[in-house]
Amino acid sequence: MNNINNVIDNGRRYDWSSASQDYAKYRDIYPSEFLARIKELSLVERGMRVLDIGTGTGVLPRMLYDTGAFFVGVDSAAGQIEQARTIAVQNGMNIDFSIGPAEEISFPENSFDSALACQCFWYFNHEKLSERLYHVLKPNGLFSAMVMEWLPFEDNTAAKSEELILKYNPQWTGGGEIRHELFVPQCYGEYFDTMLSEVFDIDVPFTRESWCGMIRSCRGIGAALSSEEVARFDTEHFALLKEVVPERFTIKHYAAFVLLKSKKRSDQGEKK
Repeated sequence: MNNINNVIDNGRRYDWSSASQDYAKYRDIYPSEFLARIKELSLVERGMRVLDIGTGTGVLPRMLYDTGAFFVGVDSAAGQIEQARTIAVQNGMNIDFSIGPAEEISFPENSFDSALACQCFWYFNHEKLSERLYHVLKPNGLFSAMVMEWLPFEDNTAAKSEELILKYNPQWTGGGEIRHELFVPQCYGEYFDTMLSEVFDIDVPFTRESWCGMIRSCRGIGAALSSEEVARFDTEHFALLKEVVPERFTIKHYAAFVLLKSKKRSDQGEKK
């Protein structure tokens, strides 16, 4: 599926299915403190039904599977869901995955205790999504959007990798991150109360191979370039890493969480 958004990557088309194999192999990178925060916020607990929108290859459902929650993952990219289903079966995990836009989820009302949106909140039509989430979540259900982003102005390796991405794809707009809280569009206020918004730092370990794979799977490279361009980028990127970092290293990241709680039906006024 080709996606186009005039703000993201200046309108250049990207297709996450093209990056799915690398995404499946190199994106299970969330460290223990990131996963622990999800648990501390009571977003995943034994017996809960959890909706993961923009699930990709099912990274969070897999990494949090041992909590005993039941996960449903939704993503609009067929290649991502194909990888998610394959990996879940290989690992004996009972996770439901479906293909489709998060804004069009059609589960019955009150289906889920919580919902997650990791590394994807900026892609959605929020007017539609906020209403849909409100209805599929139970009263007082929780919704958390979260990100984990590298910090190129504080980490030289991340900066060098970004420079190379822009050499191959000047339209990429995913770089230049600084610490900031997640912006929640006003439309969510009709259906949710904001319970928490926070930012904290994380150092994420990599090898040269895993960092190459992680960058290769990003929107600006694997999801946007031809296979020939990706191969040329990868060769140059690995040579660069051999010059600037040892075999094992860390990349400075920040994490941002926002936690919303659905309003009672009477509070929302049953407007919809």
